[in-house]
Amino acid sequence: MEPDNKIARHVAIIMDGNGRWAKRKHLPRAMGHRKGVEAVRELVRSLKHTEIECLTLYAFSSENWKRPEDEVDDLMNLMRKFIKSDLPEFIANDVKLHILGDWRGLAPDIVAMLEDALEQTSGGSRTLAVALNYGAQAEIAAAARSAAEQGSITEEAIEANLYTAGLPPLDLLIRTSGEVRLSNFLLWQAAYAEMIFTEVLWPDFTFAHLQDALDQFAGRERRFGGR
Repeated sequence: MEPDNKIARHVAIIMDGNGRWAKRKHLPRAMGHRKGVEAVRELVRSLKHTEIECLTLYAFSSENWKRPEDEVDDLMNLMRKFIKSDLPEFIANDVKLHILGDWRGLAPDIVAMLEDALEQTSGGSRTLAVALNYGAQAEIAAAARSAAEQGSITEEAIEANLYTAGLPPLDLLIRTSGEVRLSNFLLWQAAYAEMIFTEVLWPDFTFAHLQDALDQFAGRERRFGGR
């Protein structure tokens, strides 16, 4: 059976605008990040009302280490709290956690928490993929090296060695906050993905915004290079 090209099975989001949200409200950047986590929580809860099989979120890029140390520390602490508080909800809602990136390079306690979360959610039927310490160019280079070690470097071999191996092909990529670029995110996977760039800052992004993006996706004609 041919796939229904009107249904986005795999949606990825570049969650941008936490800092600007806080600045507009004359709040510390940390408050923007905390509000951003709340937006993630509400979106994950809403997945059961969609036909999305995999939601991929760009949480922390390999370039984000260049940010001020106190901001990075706050982001890591938010990650700890989120995993601890939301893991039972993931399990209850049949959500499987998947990590993209060099996440084993994070703090040992975070690595241990993620390993536990991956194990406890392994039976989930719907996937939340989180990009942590992730960069697409490094991902492609590593996949090419692995393909070379295994034999021929073909498109299929590279794809089989990406962090997204086993996930549905990327259908829709959304970026919030009005920025129009991919920022080293899912460069290979986005080759034929539909893209939507919205002015909405990430902390203000709701299920209604996601549904609007899904409706836009359903109205597009996907040719995959054909006519």
